[in-house]
Amino acid sequence: MSRSPTSALLLGLVITLATVVAYSWYISNEIAGLRRLQTELADRNRRDSLQLLRIQNDLNQLALGMRDMLDTDGRYALNAWSAQFDRIRRDLDDAFAREQEVAVVRQSPEQTQYLAASMEQFWSAVDRMFELARSGKENQAREQVRVSLQARQAALSTAVARLLVQNNESERATTQQVQDIYSVVQTRVYWFLAATLVAIAVTGLYLIRSNRATFVHLAALSDERRHLTQTLITTRESTLREIARELHDEFGQLLTAIGSMLRRIERKAPEDSALRGDLREVGEVAQTALDNVRGLSQSLHPSLLEELGLDSAIEWYLSTVERQLGLHVDYERSGAPVSVDQTAAIHVYRVLQEALSNVARHSGETRAWVRLRHEPGTLQLEIEDHGKGIDTHVASRGLGLVAMRERAALMDGALQVLRPDTGGTLVRLTVPSANNTSL
Repeated sequence: MSRSPTSALLLGLVITLATVVAYSWYISNEIAGLRRLQTELADRNRRDSLQLLRIQNDLNQLALGMRDMLDTDGRYALNAWSAQFDRIRRDLDDAFAREQEVAVVRQSPEQTQYLAASMEQFWSAVDRMFELARSGKENQAREQVRVSLQARQAALSTAVARLLVQNNESERATTQQVQDIYSVVQTRVYWFLAATLVAIAVTGLYLIRSNRATFVHLAALSDERRHLTQTLITTRESTLREIARELHDEFGQLLTAIGSMLRRIERKAPEDSALRGDLREVGEVAQTALDNVRGLSQSLHPSLLEELGLDSAIEWYLSTVERQLGLHVDYERSGAPVSVDQTAAIHVYRVLQEALSNVARHSGETRAWVRLRHEPGTLQLEIEDHGKGIDTHVASRGLGLVAMRERAALMDGALQVLRPDTGGTLVRLTVPSANNTSL
């Protein structure tokens, strides 16, 4: 017999499950990492953009302040804007420091140096402008605003706008990077799914092949078992037929001859002699033995099946059941009797014998019901009792039920063991009435 595929299938299942778990863990970590990266970058971009917009807003306020300083026509002293410029300066210094902390796109050393130098030069020029204003040189101070401060403020605004553009480009690049990673992960998932499907397909094909080989082997064993069962039943029936014939022909004839001889001797003996009484008693014993031999012969192989048919054989057997098994049987026959194949008839007869024997041994009842139904194309035999009932799961392993099921299968019929609503057991045999199965 071929080796069981269970070990290989279990190994394949373990490998498949381990691969699925490992790859699921990998995919989960990759997706979690992407989610963290996307969240972190989006948050940093947002905070960086806010700081750059804050810087840009401060530079715009400086531009508006310088415009107002030049449009006053000397009505307000330039020192009046000193406090506003100091506030904006502090806010700008704080915004630049925060922007450096959260910047996604790191500035090159040249950019950092340029911004620092530009801011330092701008505020140096602002200090000089306010110094000129405090010393009474308003015109020179305004000229300083017009010539130097506005140009430096414009340069700073341009640099900050460039940083905003870079920040937006970085955000787009980050989004593209995340999409690329998602695409790679998706491709790997597809490859993994394809590999998993291939593994499942290979395992399934191996399982189908193994199952096919197993079922072929089981079918061969089933055929061998059926052939063996058929042979055993054939041998048993043949043996019982021979024994019954020997009992009927040899022992029956011998006992008949002994009875005849005893009757002849009895007639020659004196009427009132003790010998005549003894001979009569021996003759009665011989007749009883002859009746028992004939009954045993009919039980082993009822010749009535061949002489009168199944219905008559069943009626004769049921008439002997109460004496043999202690059962009172209520018999019911319905339908017009039809000719039944001799082989099928002996199988039906044996099922009846075995079922009633089980009732006598196991049910705890002394009454049973037998129903024989002749229907178009079908013969149905039922044996019912209202006793303890039978556990079909346990009984299915008993030799009696196994033999009955095998006989039903040999007739292309079916045997059911049921539990009626009234309790007990119902054995139902259904076979084709035109069965031609041969032993």
